[in-house]
Amino acid sequence: MNQAAEKPNATEPPASARFIENLKAFPNRLADTMFRTGRPQSDRTRATFVFGNVFLHLHSVRTHQWSLRWSTTWGLGIATASCFFILLLTGVLLMFYYKPYPEVAYLSIKDIHFVVPTGRFMRNIHRWSGNMMVVLVLLHMARAFYTAAYRAPREFNWLIGMALLVMTLGLSFTGYLLPWDQLAYWAITIGANIAQSPREVTDALGITEWFDVGGLQKLILLGSEDVGEEALIRFYLLHVMILPLAVVLLMAVHFWRIRKDGGMTRPADAEKRLGSRVDGVYPVFTAAPEKTYSLAAIVKGRTAAVGEGPEWTLPSMPHLMFAEAAVFMLTIALSVILALFLDAPLKEVANPAVPENPAKAPWYFLGLQELVAHSAFMGGIGIPSIVLIGLALIPYLDRETEGTGNWFGGPGGGPLVFRSVIVGLAAVVALEALVIRFGWLRQWWPATPQLVVTLLNPGTLLTVLYAWYSLWCLRRFDSTRAGALALFTCFVCGFIVLTVIGTYFRGPNWDFYWSPSQWPGH
Repeated sequence: MNQAAEKPNATEPPASARFIENLKAFPNRLADTMFRTGRPQSDRTRATFVFGNVFLHLHSVRTHQWSLRWSTTWGLGIATASCFFILLLTGVLLMFYYKPYPEVAYLSIKDIHFVVPTGRFMRNIHRWSGNMMVVLVLLHMARAFYTAAYRAPREFNWLIGMALLVMTLGLSFTGYLLPWDQLAYWAITIGANIAQSPREVTDALGITEWFDVGGLQKLILLGSEDVGEEALIRFYLLHVMILPLAVVLLMAVHFWRIRKDGGMTRPADAEKRLGSRVDGVYPVFTAAPEKTYSLAAIVKGRTAAVGEGPEWTLPSMPHLMFAEAAVFMLTIALSVILALFLDAPLKEVANPAVPENPAKAPWYFLGLQELVAHSAFMGGIGIPSIVLIGLALIPYLDRETEGTGNWFGGPGGGPLVFRSVIVGLAAVVALEALVIRFGWLRQWWPATPQLVVTLLNPGTLLTVLYAWYSLWCLRRFDSTRAGALALFTCFVCGFIVLTVIGTYFRGPNWDFYWSPSQWPGH
């Protein structure tokens, strides 16, 4: 046996020294093994850095300069996603102390609020991030609509965005019950009654005994006839597991489709408006390729990137990543500021024997509650279903191209939207003033059949008025886009006014008061 072969090389340092050197090189070696392409120092390695990352590959490797302008999107989509990630983090921290049982749920919230270190702060961040997410997803949808970002090839992604809106409202609604206080208990009771509202129709038709779809919906929602232990555990599982998983999946598809559909929507003359390219920052396609290819044939592709060159684009790394990081930091800062100065509400423990008066739903459902006061079925299910179906059909009914990528683009443009704001506000304010001052059919003619009250109520009348105005704009401008602009704007105005009235001007027994100081004493 050759003993010399077993001895280490005389020129190599001893094993102890090599161990120390390897330990010192560990951080750089770890980075090299994490990022297989090395440091992104050239345009090609930056593209590979994005494309080869399991998270970043949802982005395109290059981003158009128009998409990097703040006025293009205002960062609303990224801000919404940022709120969701903040909610995930703070929600996990709160789960360590929360107990989803009626006997101890309220006490665990009080412990979080008053005993657990930084517990109140974490709950405040969670509360306000949830509210911010609802606001931001609504604003993001409005931005996509007003810039016609739903048009081909982005129709399906508009539907994914609508699903995300519904999931966001579902997350907020299911989380509302978890504190198990009076505010939460009676708000969810209102929601359960809305789910049961089809009985308004089936009772009038006399078929509830055989076809009780309202009762079935309430049973599925609560797990029983009343808000109790079954409802709390269902809402908890929906809030912490089922809905977050659905949002993560839909969000991944949403971002992926943005990339596959050609990036953000932009006007046809976007390059002309930009004026000049940002040249010399990162030259296009530096560094020699590492592979060669042989083509048997060249065919024209069908993706949105066909015909687009890289001249007006910049590497997503670092330009887009820095912009997203800035939005993320701003979103965190706003959540923290709100959490420092505004505490999440916590009322008395839930008591089914002492109803809240007025019992109000979460603020984003107060517009519906205002309509529900006249007809539970039409206000809570009928009109929202009509609105959702209409929003889903918009991309498939508006096949025009004029104004794509422009704010309020299309026939009529900004002046049409301004007139629609006036019409939308005037109609809802006038109708609400009439109802508040003089009542409605049931007050005028108490014997009015229930089906008539259901079908002919302020909500349905307002919907008909908005639809009529939309059709008039469609004919006036000979444009589906003009009709959609008018209808969407009117419904936004109606939603805002009804929400404000339900939030600030409805008191005990859902009567109208200019100020809470006018509420009757107990």
